[in-house]
Amino acid sequence: MPALLHRDLGGAGKPPLVLLHGMLGSSRNWQTAGTDLAAHFHVLAPDLRNHGRSPHTETMSYAELMEDVLGWFDALGLQSPTLIGHSMGGKAAMLLACRHPGRVGRLVVVDIAPRDYHWPGHRASFAAMNELNLADLRSRAEAEMRFEARVPAWPLRKFLATNLERSAGGEWSWQINLPVLTRALPDLERNPLAPEDRFAGAACFIAGEKSTYIEPGDHATIRAHFPAAELLTIAGSGHNPHLEARPAFVAAVRRAQP
Repeated sequence: MPALLHRDLGGAGKPPLVLLHGMLGSSRNWQTAGTDLAAHFHVLAPDLRNHGRSPHTETMSYAELMEDVLGWFDALGLQSPTLIGHSMGGKAAMLLACRHPGRVGRLVVVDIAPRDYHWPGHRASFAAMNELNLADLRSRAEAEMRFEARVPAWPLRKFLATNLERSAGGEWSWQINLPVLTRALPDLERNPLAPEDRFAGAACFIAGEKSTYIEPGDHATIRAHFPAAELLTIAGSGHNPHLEARPAFVAAVRRAQP
């Protein structure tokens, strides 16, 4: 089990709140919203395995993500924090809450549902990253330009390029474990929950109005696994409400407090 690295975004002494990022992201995606939330919580954001500054491993599954986070909870002495997960991190958070309900004080899931997905956009992104020749790369801006044939959306190209890092000698490399994540993508698209998985505690599912990741047909499935779930939609937001509509997202998290 790798020892996860994390960012402490402030609020020491307040009730703990843990933020889990999505696929190809890292704790840095939470910095601004996390700082806002630190007015009310002690906010901690780990880099999940094969992402950010946390260790690379040969495998990647939701069961492993869950165990990694539980081990990290133990290392930091976290008993039952508020747990917020976005997208892939939301699926890991759902699994942890269902399998270890005593370790989660409150669950907030951001723009993901407990079902299978097939993400053509993710597959195009992975193809673009795997095709990128790092040997002759001169800048992140050049990487964004090379991604354009497969990834037409500029914000997504810029997001992918944040995973590139440059050594002191000028060589580029991927901060993510690209080969393992590429192999794991079909498994990460699947629903990690079994039909009998339940979390009866306080739960909130936050959807972006412009996103299709949580649809009306998902509501019954959400409540089958999370019977106390509150369902909120953030107007004008896509898949990343913590970035696209930060004040409304922070207000939603505060509103969902028990």
